Amino acid sequence: MIRVENLTHHYGVRPVLLGVTMEIADGELVVLLGPNGMGKTTLLGCLAGVLWPHSGFVEFDGVRRRQSTDAERGLRRRIAYLPDTAWLPPLRTGREHLLAMGRLYGHDDLQLFDHSERLLRLFHLEERADSPMSGYSTGQQKKIALAGALITEAPYLLLDEPFSGGLDPAGILAMKSVLKRLASGGQRTIVLTTPVPELVEELAGRVAIIQDGRLTHYDTPAGLRATAGTGASLDDALQQLVYPDTRTALGDYFGDAGRGPR
Repeated sequence: MIRVENLTHHYGVRPVLLGVTMEIADGELVVLLGPNGMGKTTLLGCLAGVLWPHSGFVEFDGVRRRQSTDAERGLRRRIAYLPDTAWLPPLRTGREHLLAMGRLYGHDDLQLFDHSERLLRLFHLEERADSPMSGYSTGQQKKIALAGALITEAPYLLLDEPFSGGLDPAGILAMKSVLKRLASGGQRTIVLTTPVPELVEELAGRVAIIQDGRLTHYDTPAGLRATAGTGASLDDALQQLVYPDTRTALGDYFGDAGRGPR
């Protein structure tokens, strides 16, 4: 499992994460939710090892991050991390990028030839597969970045906003279906961020809500609805738990007190 223990991180004098403690079971899909700037991406970066907590620690299957060079190297072969905006080598083709990513994780070329072809078809990138990625549209770059994470077949997937970045409806459907299949079969442990309640409802086994750097709720979507005291949608429950001032702000904007929007 993934274990996060009393994790604290700050940038300069500004605390971003404060004593976050949580566990994520093998084969679970967890969605990190919360207002902008509250620590979701920082937490994902600490899980991925690209950020180092100022106190506390992260463990994967009992192995602590940065415990030793050999242990860290072993972890990195089992974890695929995709930031919101991934860097792609502009002069490489999409196919070359997928093959390079797969080789980093120790897969042989014959396996990669087949897997990369299936990923290119899945994301409708066959026609651009042998063109430099500098010529890809924003959405195509997002798709090839997602395909690069999937081709690793890493048991742990850490994805920051995988459904953003110009992804078209076909790409959203493809990625959503892949994640649901991987999670339902217990083949991967997945942690991702997304602000879209409908996607959370469909995908999440559990939801972790981060507010002001603290883990305020960690439950199933049904549990969050029960906590919010509503039998309505997850969207309504999240509005109560995460954005309780939104209805008041909307009333102010639309002039419930006699003013209208300008």
